Amino acid sequence: MSEEINESIKAAAGLIEIAAITAPKGKGVDDIVTKTIFKGSKDHRELVEKMKVYGDKKGLKFFHRDSKNVLESDAIVLIGVSAKPPLSLNCGMCGYNCDTIPEKKKINDYFAPVCAFALVDLGIALGSASKTAQILNLDNRIMYSIGATAMEMRLIEGDVVMGIPLSVSSKSIYFDR
Repeated sequence: MSEEINESIKAAAGLIEIAAITAPKGKGVDDIVTKTIFKGSKDHRELVEKMKVYGDKKGLKFFHRDSKNVLESDAIVLIGVSAKPPLSLNCGMCGYNCDTIPEKKKINDYFAPVCAFALVDLGIALGSASKTAQILNLDNRIMYSIGATAMEMRLIEGDVVMGIPLSVSSKSIYFDR
């Protein structure tokens, strides 16, 4: 990859993180966390390898497929939610009253319970980030496998994390896999 494209990926990843951070939030509470990992970095190489190991541990073959995409990606934007104290709406969508939510614990790949509004915020942030990548003509795809592995590796703090790999190529590496 040429130096110009590499610098462009860095700038684009920054804009994608901005799109996630500035996406609308429930009651205006900002609970979105972001981090970008670039191709060739130690974190990038380790993420590829750990995705295979984590997939084997969980018995999920698609982690191997996705790790190949991560290996070929120019950058990976991690977007998660680290839910602040409940919004005091007492909606019950998380299964609890805001005043009685128990301490979070890890269940499978993520921490729960999480305020449903925080999860909605994450969905909006992911959509905004993915849309921004598309507007910038970057191939991308939202991947659960990246986020689960990144959390397991402690690459980013959060209750729930997803990854958006980015690629500059003549054909999207994320489809027809």
